[in-house]
Amino acid sequence: MPAPMIAPSILSADFARLADEARAVEGAEWLHVDVMDAHFVPNLTLGLPIVQSLLKATDIPLDCHLMIDNPGRWAPPYAEAGAYNVTFHAEATDDPVAVARDIRAAGAKAGLSIKPNTPIEPYLEILQNFDTLLVMSVEPGFGGQSFIASVLDKARTVRRLVDSGELRLIVEIDGGINEDTVEAAAEAGVDCFVAGSAVYGASDPAAAVRALRQKAAAASPHLTLA
Repeated sequence: MPAPMIAPSILSADFARLADEARAVEGAEWLHVDVMDAHFVPNLTLGLPIVQSLLKATDIPLDCHLMIDNPGRWAPPYAEAGAYNVTFHAEATDDPVAVARDIRAAGAKAGLSIKPNTPIEPYLEILQNFDTLLVMSVEPGFGGQSFIASVLDKARTVRRLVDSGELRLIVEIDGGINEDTVEAAAEAGVDCFVAGSAVYGASDPAAAVRALRQKAAAASPHLTLA
């Protein structure tokens, strides 16, 4: 069985010290990068130039979560730059399969994200075109929100399809993940856990990553620590 994946979110890091903050979570499976355009969500964060700089500062694979309009235009350059996984929102495009195809052609894994109030059922038939499903457990746009437990039904639905062999993808969750919520997410079938303040708000971010991984493994029916 695979091990839980922890993806610290640099949205909660010190933006003036991003290279140091990336080094502080060495041992994490992915480094989660939230890109917001102040159109798709009401916040503006960082963009491609900072991702390009981060790629030079860390060996941790970058998990870029694009909360932006027009991902067909803007997502492939993140893949071309060297991001490992590039995720965009189902709500931001009429042709998610085409965007995923272009991301993969540019050299990255392709992820699809859905907001808390977006049903998963309309997208089940296209998930074979993706490497990652990112279930949002808060409304996208700002860090530090409370976990929305009702979204775990989406993770359970997709986990059943993965376990039956109908799908091959990573089930990821983002929003309000900490030591109190990671177990419920793991039990629901999540593989990868994005955590912001739970990691970067800790005195020892690397230890926080390890603690989240251990709690997830203990609660998960399909994950284990090596």
